[in-house]
Amino acid sequence: MANRHLSRSIVMQSLYEWDFRGGNLTELDLEKTLTRLAEEFAPGIQDLSFMRKLLLGVLGKQKELDVIIEKAAPDWPIDKIAIVDRNILRLGLFELLFEDRAQVPAKVAINEAIELAKTFGGETSGKFVNGVLGAVYKELGEPGKDEVSKKKKVGTPIDPKTLPLEKLGGSVVYAKNGEEIYLALVHDIFGHWTLSKGHFAEGEDDQTAIVRVVNEELGLPVVVGEILGENEYTASHPEKGKIRKHVSYYLAEAPFQNITVEKTGGLDDARWWKLADIVSLNLYDDMIPVITKAVGILLGK
Repeated sequence: MANRHLSRSIVMQSLYEWDFRGGNLTELDLEKTLTRLAEEFAPGIQDLSFMRKLLLGVLGKQKELDVIIEKAAPDWPIDKIAIVDRNILRLGLFELLFEDRAQVPAKVAINEAIELAKTFGGETSGKFVNGVLGAVYKELGEPGKDEVSKKKKVGTPIDPKTLPLEKLGGSVVYAKNGEEIYLALVHDIFGHWTLSKGHFAEGEDDQTAIVRVVNEELGLPVVVGEILGENEYTASHPEKGKIRKHVSYYLAEAPFQNITVEKTGGLDDARWWKLADIVSLNLYDDMIPVITKAVGILLGK
């Protein structure tokens, strides 16, 4: 086992003990725990500086990491995730988001976490960790996506049409105020402005779902208009395994009134933006075509 992978396993076990004891360990207790585990499971590693820095880094960002985990796995509140899995996710996310990418490439951070999950977690832990970190990786724009691993193995491709389907709906919410047209966008903890989006409830049609989602996230009543586009991708669920997610985006008109953002699921802000100001915002690449189409329709009205 490579030294860095072994070191990460010691850090994960230290995080497990910290979490198991309710987070009630002093820095001195943490140092003793780390040293004891290193002496027991990694006696050949003398320099604990990498482990110490990683452990304290994860704990220093723990609250931020937990919010991101809940955004990436909205069906799994942090306290419902198995203690091993959530600490592997904290460790993997910390390296993915906060470490120097030249030292820890994004794919390395994800693969290391998956291997830890396979070793220390349950039967579905590897898939779950892969799904959560993969969702965050996608949100980040898939850095290093074009780098091909020499060890990569080609498996039997899965036909997406055979996977369980989850439906989601999103919308470009707009309002008119005098001569100006405004868009209501939400801001997430990854630093991007994006569209209001959520899961369909069982049996909901598109229009009903969009009206409910926007009202829950923004506190705005809307009238749903034309469809702007659709997107489909696969993700990993801790119980269902691979699933297919289908997102439909619609244009939706709202009155120009105060927005009440629901600060859950990784959202931390929402506001109205004039059309002219949209180009200066940090948007996700896959949202730009949808918003561009909506703006074209609105300017043509």
